[in-house]
Amino acid sequence: MTDYSRLREQMVQRQIAARGVRSEMVLNAMRKVPRERFLPQGQGVRAYDDAPLPIGDGQTISQPFIVAYMTEALTLEGGEKVLEIGTGSGYAAAVLAEIAADVYTIERIAGLATMASSVLDDLGYNNVHVRQADGTLGWPDRAPFDGIVVTAGGPDVPDTLKHQLKVGGRLVIPIGTSSWYQELVRVTRFSETEFDTEDLVPVRFVPLIGEEGWDS
Repeated sequence: MTDYSRLREQMVQRQIAARGVRSEMVLNAMRKVPRERFLPQGQGVRAYDDAPLPIGDGQTISQPFIVAYMTEALTLEGGEKVLEIGTGSGYAAAVLAEIAADVYTIERIAGLATMASSVLDDLGYNNVHVRQADGTLGWPDRAPFDGIVVTAGGPDVPDTLKHQLKVGGRLVIPIGTSSWYQELVRVTRFSETEFDTEDLVPVRFVPLIGEEGWDS
């Protein structure tokens, strides 16, 4: 039988910590979440590959390092309320749920939302709330959020998401005009009207589809 716990520890040491992720909360979350449970049947053997993997409907589960990097970029301290746009398989939501008090996650594809919700429930992540909707419009009746993370690349930062941040909160999102290249950016809200944007690293994500993203 595959020793997934050993593979998880190797992943954390070789793929994540070795590349500069330092947050102990993030590293411990990556150690705990069983990534193999969030892949299609028969694909678990590849769960800890240093790569994104297909999960169906033209979507992917992100490379482990990118999940860890984006989570660390939110600078969570524990106990926050976080919004995730692009649930996918539910893996990144589970990682966030190991740190945050509540994770609200939106997936536009109904089948993926249903599967992710089922896996998260089976694993006991009762603090993850899944909705099938247009993620570019956020979750207004649960706003404001301490952190927002978007796991798809948009042409610009959706204005609606920026304004669902708490003052002092951070939004992490890939931005770019090409589906082959984006820049991961972090937006920090300083006041009701002031936002600061900083570039982090080049990335490649599936497109962010929605009213404030790309047309389907």
